[in-house]
Parts: sequence; structure tokens; C-alpha cells
Amino acid sequence: MSTKVLTLVGSLRTGSVNRQLAEAAILNAPEDVELIIHEGIGTIPFYNEDIDVEGSVPEAAAALRTAAAAADALLLVCPEYNGTMSAVLKNSIDWLSRPFGSGAISGTPAAVIGTAFGQYGGVWAHDDARKSLGIAGARVVEDARLSIGGSVTRFAQIHPKDDPEVAEQVRTVISSLAEASTSAAV
Repeated sequence: MSTKVLTLVGSLRTGSVNRQLAEAAILNAPEDVELIIHEGIGTIPFYNEDIDVEGSVPEAAAALRTAAAAADALLLVCPEYNGTMSAVLKNSIDWLSRPFGSGAISGTPAAVIGTAFGQYGGVWAHDDARKSLGIAGARVVEDARLSIGGSVTRFAQIHPKDDPEVAEQVRTVISSLAEASTSAAV
């Protein structure tokens, strides 16, 4: 049985190093783990209870909820914008948290990884994302984390998938996330 991991990339930029990190995670995932990048989080309107009404939930938000409900685990690939997570990731978490107490990620094992220009690799953003996920009802896997600093120089000439250290680190994170998902299902 394969573990399905819904992956949300918090940078919408085509050449995003965080998107490349998500690609590296896909390529280095254990055989029994399938990572699926959910496209379209940039098209989801900002969360508003007035439009979160049965029968009129925006299509992009409904698709995200459906994908999350079908997944065994959730992986956020999080850049750091002004010391915190990107608005598209926060908005995605907001949509996934509703209805409160029984949202699409309630009880779902979740992890946060990412890379950023600074020496700490986006730790503040990753901490905020984990906090928000936990409040939204996800079960944050604390030992499944990765913050890679110096992205602009480290990945200037190399894709993260071709960095042996990064490949091993993402494999470890994905394995921990998959293990948490398997233990949650038992």
C-alpha cells in the first residue's frame, strides 16, 4: 500500500527553488510513498466565511479540500517572505481548517520543509507554518523538518535534486512523515 502525500508549494514563481525542492522530494521519496504537488493554490480566493457555504465553495478551494481528504499526509514546502510563510500557504491552511474541528486536514500527519536565502533557511516561516497547521487540526510531525539556508548561492548552479545532502535529508523527512501516516492508520 502506497502512502499519498499531498504537497503544497508556497512559492508561485516558475523558477522557485522551493518548487525545485518539492521536485527533489518527489524523486527521493521511498518507493512506497507518492508525493503529489497540488497545483492551483494561487487561484484560491482569500478565505472568507461568506463564500465558504455548502454549494458555493469556490472550485479551487473545494479541489484543495478534496485532495487533502484523499491524502494520507501533508507536506508544505515553505519559502520565507518577510520572516513568515507566504500568503498562499496561509490561505491554503485556512481553507483546509474549515469547518473548524473537522477540516480536511484534521488529524492528518503534516511536515514543513523549505529553503530561503538567509543562513537559517526560513526557520521562522517554517515554525509559523507548523504552528498554523497544528491549530488547524493537523498532527505536526516534529522530527520531520528541514530548513536549508543560503538558497541563492547553494542552488545557483545545482538543482536541489542533484545535491546529495539535500536528497538524503528530504528522503529522511518523507520517511518520517510516511511512518507517522502509517502509525496513524493503525
